[in-house]
Amino acid sequence: MKPIEMKSIDKKTLSKQVIDEIIELLNNQTFQPGDRLPSEMDLMERFNVSRPVIREALTSLEAIGVVNRKARHGTFFENQIGSKPFSIMLALSSGNIQSIIETRLSLEIGLITLAAEKITEHELDQLAANIEEMKARSDNEYRELDKDFHKIIARSASNQLIEAFMTPLLNLFDQTWGNIPKEYRNQVKTVEQHTAIYHALKENNGPRAYEAMYVHLDTVRKRFIRIEEERQG
Repeated sequence: MKPIEMKSIDKKTLSKQVIDEIIELLNNQTFQPGDRLPSEMDLMERFNVSRPVIREALTSLEAIGVVNRKARHGTFFENQIGSKPFSIMLALSSGNIQSIIETRLSLEIGLITLAAEKITEHELDQLAANIEEMKARSDNEYRELDKDFHKIIARSASNQLIEAFMTPLLNLFDQTWGNIPKEYRNQVKTVEQHTAIYHALKENNGPRAYEAMYVHLDTVRKRFIRIEEERQG
């Protein structure tokens, strides 16, 4: 593989460029699904970037199911990646937080109405336990609980296609969320909004669940917009 000149010195932009180039290796059939990727060192030399940039790109690709990193064996393209165009599109959108959150919002406010019809008592118990565990956290580190809450709802819709879309989307969003400073997080409000969603689902009230989920995700969307505006000065 010939070296590629990367155009930006910004770490996040470099990571996105690496993702684009790795996806292109599939698109131009340099590699096939199931093939092993070059080593991190080889990728560093090919893209002329640091190891942290390569690892950030691979972490994003793994989160959405494009690659699979195996300890002591290397990194492989997933065998079924050719049948996962949604994952490919997510990979190409990595770093575009506005696109990610808008896609998540549009999908989740739709699936929540199905969840309101189909959710089981067991799944409601799982949501209730999740909320109680989040309430008990005192370190403002609740990202895994937040992701699990939304995954339970996605499963409760009892639609494998929806779940197949939501899982990589939530994983990619979670990775981005992990970079948000603690001072921008609001655990109390998140618990409050999750509780509103839970009660609407418990009542099998689709319109109320729709509204509660919209309020929650719109709050998250506005928070990310504010953070980006402050970072850009």
